[in-house]
Amino acid sequence: LGNVFSALISWLSVRASGGDMLLRIEDLDTQRCRPEYTDQLLDDLRYLGLDYDEGEGVGGENGPYRQSLRTSFYEDVLCHLEEQGVIYPCYCSRDELHAASAPHASDGRVIYGGTCRGLSTEARAAKTRPPAYRVIAEDRDAVFTDGLYGLQRMNTKAEWGDFVVRRSDGMFVYQLAVTADDAAMGVTQVVRGRDLLTSVAPQLQLYRLYGVRPPTFYHIPLLVSSDGRRLSKRDRDLDLGVLRERFPSAEPLIGHLLFLAGLLPKAEPLSAREAVEVFSWDKMRRTDITVDGPLR
Repeated sequence: LGNVFSALISWLSVRASGGDMLLRIEDLDTQRCRPEYTDQLLDDLRYLGLDYDEGEGVGGENGPYRQSLRTSFYEDVLCHLEEQGVIYPCYCSRDELHAASAPHASDGRVIYGGTCRGLSTEARAAKTRPPAYRVIAEDRDAVFTDGLYGLQRMNTKAEWGDFVVRRSDGMFVYQLAVTADDAAMGVTQVVRGRDLLTSVAPQLQLYRLYGVRPPTFYHIPLLVSSDGRRLSKRDRDLDLGVLRERFPSAEPLIGHLLFLAGLLPKAEPLSAREAVEVFSWDKMRRTDITVDGPLR
């Protein structure tokens, strides 16, 4: 349900402002992301009435629109960063990172202290473990205005430390892939859950390194269970497959979500197209939304 909420608000923001909607399949982890999942996602979007103007299934001049097919592009981006002298190989294992007396972010993420940053050429040559690659974090405040939460200020080095852009198994990570794709595809607005708000700091640094203007960001409240957990696959009664059985039409579901978001005074069936007329960022609630039990 949280994914539906994020997709719906993103789509409404685009349609209300006369923009173009882009559908990109972020399937970097090919072990977990299967073609049948993409097929189901596309079918769910059709059920919800959320169309799009560019991307997977409809094409466009900026494809391919599956990240699993964009590896050579990410390799070029990594080379560009290497030429700027802002990345270095890191040989630390996951266990070493978590065993280190390094600070942790509130979400448990290790803030990397730069252990491998100063390794000599000889020391690197002696390593047998394949390296990850990290960007040297800027010791400066990333200042930006979030469309919903207002002025934000966070220090990239303090919040993240030197951050990974490619893992030791060769997989490119979220931070590099989404920023490089946004830059290449001309993305001007990003709408996503507030749990990704701190990701803006390293992403702004990457946009500067690419030499492009960053998009505007709108981070939205999370849907949480009564105990404060973000809704997940454990909440089976709020899985979209279950909801589609309960609601053959998406209109009651969309209306309920808009009510929870503060966009409607009461829950009433509404199509996605009709919802464009009531959408306003000024009316969006900013606190997380508690969903108690199955929707009726």
